[in-house]
Amino acid sequence: MKITFYGAAKTVTGSCHMVEAGNKKFLIDCGMFQGRLTDQMLNYEDFPFNINEIDFVILTHAHIDHSGRIPKLYKAGFKGPIYATKATVDLCSIMLADSGHIQEKEIEWVNKKRIRAGKTPTDPMYTAQDGIDSLEIFKAINYNQEIIIDENIKFTLYDAGHMLGSSIVVLEIKEEGKVQKVVFSGDLGNLNMPIINDPTYIKEADYLVMETTYGDRVHGEIEDQSGKFLQTIFDTIDRGGNVIIPSFAVGRTQEILYEINKFASIKGISDKLKKIPVYVDSPLAVNATKIFEENPEYYDDDALRYLLKGDNPLEFENLHFVTTADESKALNEDNTPKIIISASGMCEVGRIKHHLKHNLYRPECTVLFVGFQAEGTLGKKILNGDKLVKIFGEEIAVNAQITYLDAFSGHADKNGLLTWIEKMDKKPKNIFLVHGEYSAQQAFKNTVKEKFNIQCTIPSYEETYSMDGELLENLVPVYKSTRFDILELLSFLKQDVDEMTNKVKSELKHNIETDELVEIKAKLDEVKNAILSVKNRK
Repeated sequence: MKITFYGAAKTVTGSCHMVEAGNKKFLIDCGMFQGRLTDQMLNYEDFPFNINEIDFVILTHAHIDHSGRIPKLYKAGFKGPIYATKATVDLCSIMLADSGHIQEKEIEWVNKKRIRAGKTPTDPMYTAQDGIDSLEIFKAINYNQEIIIDENIKFTLYDAGHMLGSSIVVLEIKEEGKVQKVVFSGDLGNLNMPIINDPTYIKEADYLVMETTYGDRVHGEIEDQSGKFLQTIFDTIDRGGNVIIPSFAVGRTQEILYEINKFASIKGISDKLKKIPVYVDSPLAVNATKIFEENPEYYDDDALRYLLKGDNPLEFENLHFVTTADESKALNEDNTPKIIISASGMCEVGRIKHHLKHNLYRPECTVLFVGFQAEGTLGKKILNGDKLVKIFGEEIAVNAQITYLDAFSGHADKNGLLTWIEKMDKKPKNIFLVHGEYSAQQAFKNTVKEKFNIQCTIPSYEETYSMDGELLENLVPVYKSTRFDILELLSFLKQDVDEMTNKVKSELKHNIETDELVEIKAKLDEVKNAILSVKNRK
């Protein structure tokens, strides 16, 4: 039995792990890379494994960083099956088509530039129709339902508490007469989150593949941050500004609606809150909310109590769903203070970029982050304190108040992850740490070693291991690795140049030629000459 890591290795996105056991090869997730340029480049590479050898896929949940390359897999000839919960299948029915639509729009823009430059147009990674067609190979299953692949492999899905239908995968693999339990955590949810249940505690594991998104930090208490959430809204509205909430269309948006609805029923708060218009500006979020409403069997007890009282927890009096582009544009032409919830959650694509363009420069407004921001994304730059950001090629000043509430994260924090391990009666011999930045993984590895004395392995992209953590293969070709290293360096250099550009512009406003500026110019001359010398080689 061995495992190869084709994504979410020393990074947060692109989850894709291939298990080879019992004469079968199968994938856990097949997600899209997001964030850094070098990560995104991997989306367009051929799959680094033989698709014809893959017997099946188990999908932990519908988020695009876990499901987003399934249409590409299907388009390349994979015919399934793909096992997932019913809610995950329902959500993928809209998310994969939406992802394909984004690919088509992005390539349309790229091809206009290519044609003007005399280059041949290129195809999208996949289309909206590819996303729809790929649904034919999905197989919906229930939580706690044992799926028998053959006499050597069976698995069961348990509630991961991360989003509607999210799963923990418990594999039972028989080799040489011995049965071993291999557990994939998927994305583990935060405790006490709206709508969905807390993560299931697994009793035993021989080996564990575990997410570490927040492996180095602890979230605030949801009760404390709920109050801050409400106060941020009221303060911004009182200033005459808009509250802009970049939110993942599936999961986080519905949780925010639930939270607002909860406050709207509290005496003394409801009258003021009901006067504030709330807009969900994302066709995908609108459709996802309908799917949430159609799957109440996945709700927690609190959400079910709302339903039993006849109150839909995802609807309230001043809530407006925006679907058309004209309606979206009208929001930024209307001076009425309002709450705008829009995708994408990391501000990379979608209508949120338009709302940031029209509100970031306004000091009376607030941009309220409620989810993880990957390195290299626009959301991360804003959260990091950049004073100028580029949106649609235009420099926008960041004057709005920037607020981050981590208690609304859909991921367990360090303490939640440790508690999840602690609850196991039989603890794993080795834990593979995935779905986290390398610094978070290193910190979590040290904590696990100190607290449980369990070996942890931090895999790199395309590394193959035995389940005990022995490195068996690293098949990354030197030319490919070097090319990606160069792209990563150029990506970091671009970020540094953008930051330095903003700094120099700030200095120039005061017409000051400081020693630092002189030194910067000298260093830039060195870099320019070095690049030109390589570029001009024959």
